[in-house]
Amino acid sequence: MDFNTKILIVEDEIIIADFIQATLNKEGFKNVEMAHKTITAIEAFKNFQPEIIILDINLHGENSGIELAKSTNKNATVIFLTGQYDESLMSKALATNPESYLTKPIKKYDLLAAIKLSILREQVKSITIKDGYDFIKINHDAILFVKSDNNYIDIQTTSKKHSVRQSLEGFLEEIANPNFIRVHRSYIVNSSKIQKKTNSSLFIENQEIPFSKMYDFPF
Repeated sequence: MDFNTKILIVEDEIIIADFIQATLNKEGFKNVEMAHKTITAIEAFKNFQPEIIILDINLHGENSGIELAKSTNKNATVIFLTGQYDESLMSKALATNPESYLTKPIKKYDLLAAIKLSILREQVKSITIKDGYDFIKINHDAILFVKSDNNYIDIQTTSKKHSVRQSLEGFLEEIANPNFIRVHRSYIVNSSKIQKKTNSSLFIENQEIPFSKMYDFPF
């Protein structure tokens, strides 16, 4: 369990927010912050970059939590809090694709179960690499391709390149995702990112990647 996961509580009822934070801190979670207003929540999305957001649907007596969920930072998962069950309201909330939702009054074990399940699901969708002295979590969907460079591999993401001491075989075994396919002795690609294929090349975001027929696959 990753107790360094960044968790943001967006709740205007301070007693409830304090209870959630205290419960998570006692369980061992270290990076837990709170926002009691929409404007501070938006600032936290940008500056704190939470990985899990516990978000009250009815902020300040309005359903503004649903709209706020559409503004979260990329790859953050949302757990909604609600004080009442309204079918129409929940349909709107579920349309934002939250991780789950909890009803008030919040029960300790329901809260911890929702948080831990979210972390476990995220671990399946990401890998953690060592970049210098830091450990960085990379979402599978952010990876475009991986290139072998002697004893290292270059992991090219949508934003930058990471060099890691590992083999292509080791990378495939670790990531365990069928979207990642060996297409050349020096390349693995995220097949969901392929834009075009020729007899000898693949194209991902306008980058040409050599393709060997010995690694042929349907496309």
